[in-house]
Amino acid sequence: MRDFPPQIRAYTDRGAEAPDTRSPRAFLWWMVRQNGVLFWAGLLAALVWMVPQTVGPWMVGKAIDTGIVAGDPAATMQWVLALAVVTLFGACSGIIFHTIIVREWLIALYGTTKLVTRKALQLGHVLTRRTPTGEVLSVSGSDGDQFGALMEISTRAISQLAAYLVVAAIVLGTSVRMGVLVLVSAPLLVVLGTPLLRPMQRWQGVERSRNSELTSMATDIVGGLRILRGIGGEETFGGNYAGQSQRVRQSGVSAGRWLAAVESVGVLLSGGFVVALMWLGTREVAQGQLTVGQLVSFLGYGLFLIQPMRTFVEFAQKWTRSVVSARKAVAVLSQRPPWVHPDEPAVLDTSAEIVDGESGATIRPGILTMVVSAVPDDSAALADRIGRYLHSDEGALVSDEIPEELKGRAARRERSARTRAREEQARRDEERARQPWGVTVGGIDLSRVELDDVRRHILVSDTSPQVFAGSLRSAVDPLGRLTREQAELALHTAAADDVFDALPGGWQGELEERGRGLSGGQRQRLVLMRALAADPDVLVLVEPTSAVDAHTEARIAGRLGAHRAGRTTVIMTASPLLLHHADEVILLEGGVATAHGRHADLLADSPAYRSVVVRGGDAGPSVLSHLAEESR
Repeated sequence: MRDFPPQIRAYTDRGAEAPDTRSPRAFLWWMVRQNGVLFWAGLLAALVWMVPQTVGPWMVGKAIDTGIVAGDPAATMQWVLALAVVTLFGACSGIIFHTIIVREWLIALYGTTKLVTRKALQLGHVLTRRTPTGEVLSVSGSDGDQFGALMEISTRAISQLAAYLVVAAIVLGTSVRMGVLVLVSAPLLVVLGTPLLRPMQRWQGVERSRNSELTSMATDIVGGLRILRGIGGEETFGGNYAGQSQRVRQSGVSAGRWLAAVESVGVLLSGGFVVALMWLGTREVAQGQLTVGQLVSFLGYGLFLIQPMRTFVEFAQKWTRSVVSARKAVAVLSQRPPWVHPDEPAVLDTSAEIVDGESGATIRPGILTMVVSAVPDDSAALADRIGRYLHSDEGALVSDEIPEELKGRAARRERSARTRAREEQARRDEERARQPWGVTVGGIDLSRVELDDVRRHILVSDTSPQVFAGSLRSAVDPLGRLTREQAELALHTAAADDVFDALPGGWQGELEERGRGLSGGQRQRLVLMRALAADPDVLVLVEPTSAVDAHTEARIAGRLGAHRAGRTTVIMTASPLLLHHADEVILLEGGVATAHGRHADLLADSPAYRSVVVRGGDAGPSVLSHLAEESR
């Protein structure tokens, strides 16, 4: 039996079973199969739970006919005791059923969260190139809850279907006309309620789409809150968020109207069924075809059968929601990583020089190299290539959300088009990953090296790293491998003493998600401290001091070289304070390396270099000579 919390090995263990993402329904059936024995145990408990509700009215009718009407107190007591035993048995089974079903619900909920987490770990930076963040968060959160609700209602619906058939058999054996009424009523309820499910599903999809967009908007606002405050954009973005929130509310109200209509049909037809059952039953009692006890039994069955009917309608509603959620989950989980395992993996020798074929840049081993470019995207692209990352392409994002005005066939065509777009995007990524990468280490192209080996030896810290909630120590040393002295050395090199002092508890002080309690400069130094603490063979830093003041940047610049002595370090920057300490500087123009050398030499001999380093080349000769002299 599956335990909680669920152990998910998909996407991390090559031999583990992956979810069935051929279609939303195939995915939902896979989730049912994953619960295995737990699902069948819950179904068995639910069936037993239905026993007193199924045979209870029949036993009450027997007590009336053989005991009360016949004037036999002993028979009455016998049936009452039997009913009490069956009721107690059913109550115990109900406790077991609800315990199992809550466990099953939580496994589906947190299992979905873990699946998305494992998929995010498997895809890495590729996921954010393909899918909006809000959609990923929605699948791991609210959609997982829908899958848990489906597990619960499925078990309950099956058990009540069995109870419904048993009751139908009992009433058919007692009265054919009343038995037929019982058999026809439930399918009629479902048939009449079905036309209302399609508009309900459409509005639930609209609500889901708008809510996903709202989540993405909230994520973007929180991530760029400091920038918004700096440019005075809080009111504008606050208004946009409030407007989108109202659109979510409006779609929720519209979906709620259709849900209320479905519920109303269920109540109306259920009540009509009870009235028709009692009218027909009283006629048969008057004609002598039924006894008083049998009539009471039919009344009990009529009241009981309202529950299965409503359950069937509820199942249809939750199935509809789950299919919508499963479609979103499949869009995320069906994505494949583009990387392929080399047939004969080569060993990565990080003590050799790194050569980038596209730019022509050569990184000598064991020294501090800095790359300067007038176009920051060019140097960032070089960092991506060295770390074997697909370069960011914001235009490549393909959302699964379709425009609200599209309905029916047009909506299906649009959804198919977006599926094809995702597949084409994945094909392009795979094609790029299968080609020679163009960056060699010691003459060996990175495509010939296992990706895990590349990640283990080459660390790229870009301009948008993640900071997770937790202690300062866990943020700097997630694997817990550093000694106190090593952690403090990384803190000193990154000049992050104020980060340590700002947190009550020091190393055990708690950081907020994304480091929201820190300033931009403090957050950047925390990320630098984490990169230095990892101590990789090759460290690539992209603009590591762009958010810190000049005095702090000077301290960092003076300490980096000594901290990374003997190991390959590459920094993408145009800061003179950092460049002054570089062993070698490479200048990129149009994405191509056009010059290299010491900072002082390039500053004196290269007008293109000066134009970048001196912020546009409009500084006077005295400033240029001062910088050159300082560099020497």
